[in-house]
Amino acid sequence: MSDSKTPLLDTIATPADLRKLPESDLAQIAAELRTETVDAVSVTGGHLGAGLGVVELTVALHHVFDTPDDRIIWDVGHQAYPHKILTGRRDRIRTLRKGGGLSGFTNRGESDYDPFGAGHSSTSISAGLGMAVANHLSGKSKSNVVAVIGDGAMSAGMAYEAMNNAGAMHARLIVVLNDNDMSIAPPAGALSAYLARLVSGGTYRTVREAAKQMGKHLPKFVYNRARKTEEFARSLLTAGGTMFEELGFYYVGPIDGHNLDHLLPVLKNVRDSETGPILVHVVTQKGKGYAPAEANHEKYHAVVPFDVITGAQNKPKANAPSYTKVFADALTAEAALDDKIVAVSAAMPNGTGLDLFAKANPERCFDVGIAEQHAVTFCAGLATEGYKPFAAIYSTFLQRAYDQVVHDVAIQNLPVRFAIDRAGLVGADGATHAGSFDTAYLGILPNMVVMSPADEAELVHMVATAASYDKGPIAFRYPRGEGVGVELPQKGEVLEIGKGRVMREGKQVAILSFGTRLKEAMLAAEDLEKHGIDATVADARFAKPLDEALVARLARGHEVLITVEEGSVGGFGSFVQQFLLDDGAFDRGSLRFRSMVLPDQFIEHDKPEKLYAAAGLDAKGIVAKVLETLGRGQRVPRSLSA
Repeated sequence: MSDSKTPLLDTIATPADLRKLPESDLAQIAAELRTETVDAVSVTGGHLGAGLGVVELTVALHHVFDTPDDRIIWDVGHQAYPHKILTGRRDRIRTLRKGGGLSGFTNRGESDYDPFGAGHSSTSISAGLGMAVANHLSGKSKSNVVAVIGDGAMSAGMAYEAMNNAGAMHARLIVVLNDNDMSIAPPAGALSAYLARLVSGGTYRTVREAAKQMGKHLPKFVYNRARKTEEFARSLLTAGGTMFEELGFYYVGPIDGHNLDHLLPVLKNVRDSETGPILVHVVTQKGKGYAPAEANHEKYHAVVPFDVITGAQNKPKANAPSYTKVFADALTAEAALDDKIVAVSAAMPNGTGLDLFAKANPERCFDVGIAEQHAVTFCAGLATEGYKPFAAIYSTFLQRAYDQVVHDVAIQNLPVRFAIDRAGLVGADGATHAGSFDTAYLGILPNMVVMSPADEAELVHMVATAASYDKGPIAFRYPRGEGVGVELPQKGEVLEIGKGRVMREGKQVAILSFGTRLKEAMLAAEDLEKHGIDATVADARFAKPLDEALVARLARGHEVLITVEEGSVGGFGSFVQQFLLDDGAFDRGSLRFRSMVLPDQFIEHDKPEKLYAAAGLDAKGIVAKVLETLGRGQRVPRSLSA
C-alpha cells in the first residue's frame, strides 16, 4: 500500500494524463495538488497565496483545454506554481527560484506549456490577442487562447487597452478574470452557476445572435431599446459585467472558482464557442485550503521556507535593517518635519516599505494600483502644486513608466523624488525583477539627479537630500536586502549635489564605486596590498551630476582608474568615460581606464552574492580586474556563463 499523500497526482506526468481522468476524480486531484504546492513552497519559499487560490481553476483549465496546443497565459506568473506541477515539472518543483532551478514565474524557455513569460502584470490580454490573431492568420480557427488575469492586474491601463482592441476586432479570445481581492461581485451559489452556464451555452448565444440580426430590420429606436433592455436584464441576472460588455466582451459570471461542478461546464461552453471575445469572471480566495494563508493574505503572498504544520516562516535573524525599512523610517522622519512630503506606491506598499510610512501618515500615502505610468504623472501633478512626492517604485517596474518620467517629469523639470528599490540583482526573482538599467536610463535625461548610497547610513542622508531638493527631479537607487551593518544617523544630512568622497588614499590604482559595491571595493584594496599595489577607493555617491573634480583628480594621480557599479553598460562607468574623453585625460599620458558593470545579458535567479561573484563584481573580481589591467593577471570573464 502506498504511503504517498498524493496517489492520484502521482499518476499525472502531463495534462494529457489529466484529461484521461473522469471528472469525478478532479476534486481529489485538486486537493492533492494543493498539498503538493504547500509542501514544495515550504521548502523553496516563493509566492504561495496566489497559487493556492487557483488550484481548482488550474485543474479545470488543463482538463478542458488541449494544452499546450491551446494556449494558457498566467498573469501574473507567480500564480502558476500548480500549473508547473501539472505540466511536467513536478520533479523539479523543489528547485523553484534556486540557481539552475525553475523560475518563479512562467518562462518560455522552461516549457512549451508557458507560451508567454510574465514576471510583471497586465500583459496577458495583449499577448493573448496577438496569439489569437496569429491563429486566425494561420487558419487555426479552432485553437483557443486563454488569458488568466488576476484582479490586481486589472488595475493597469494596459489590460483595458487590450480589451478595447480585442472587442473591436471580435477576436476569438477567452479572458478568465481571477477575482480574488476586488470582489467585483460575489458568486450567488447554485443560481449564479446555473445562469453562468446558461448564458455561456451555445443555445442562448445562438438565439441572442439571431435576435440581433432580426432586430436590425426593425426601426432603429425599437432595436436600440430592445438591445439595452436585453443587456440590462442579463446584467441583473449575472450580477455585473456591464463594463466588459461595453468593451466588446461577452461576459459570463461570476462563478465560484473553487467549485469544479461550476467551472467545468462553463469552460467547456466557452471553449466550444464560435464567437469572441469572452470574459469569464471567476471568484477565488487567496491561500485557499491552507489555514495560515487564508488568515493572512499579505503575510503569505510571498514567503520564505516555512513549517507546514504551524505556518511559521524560517526567517534568518537579520544582522542589519533592510534598505527598504531604512528608507521607510527615514522618509517617515522627514515627513514629520515637512507636511508637504507625500508618498506614492504602485501596488507595492509592503514591498517598498510605504506600509510603515502610511501608519504615521495615512492621508499622505497613496497606493494607485498596478499603474506605474499613472503613479509618475500623479506625482508630477502633486509637484506642480508645491508638494514633495516620493514615488517609491521598484527599478524594474519604473521601466514601465519611462515615457512619463521623460515627458511629464524631466522635460517640465518637476521635483519628483524617485525612490528606486530593488536596484541591482535581486536573487530569487531573477531577470524580470533585476534592477539593472535605471542608472543608464535615468542618467541620460537632462535635469535628472541620480544618487546611490554605499550603505544604509548613506541612504538616510539621500532621503534627506531628496526631500530638500526642489530644482528638479531626483532619484536614489538602493538594493533589496539587508544593509552592511553601519550605525544609522539620528538625522539625515543634506548632501552637496554632485560631490563624492574619498574613503582611502593610495597612489597607483583608483577604484571609484557607485552604490553598495563600496564594501567590496574596500576589501579589494586590502587584498591588493598583498600584491604590493597601493589603491585609492572613492565613493561617487552621484552618477549625475558627476563629481568631475574628483574624477579628474583620480585620473591624474593614478596609473589605473576602475569604476564599479551594480548596473548595466551605459550607466555610471559610461558617464565617467565620457567625461574623461571630453577632458582629454587619455591624451595626456598613460591612464588605463576600466568600467566594471553587469554582463550584457539577462541574469537568471540565484543568491545575489553568488551572482555578483560570477559577474566579477565582488572583492575577488575587482582584484582580478586590477591585476589584469596592470598586466599581472588573466583576462576576467564578462559573462556569467563563461
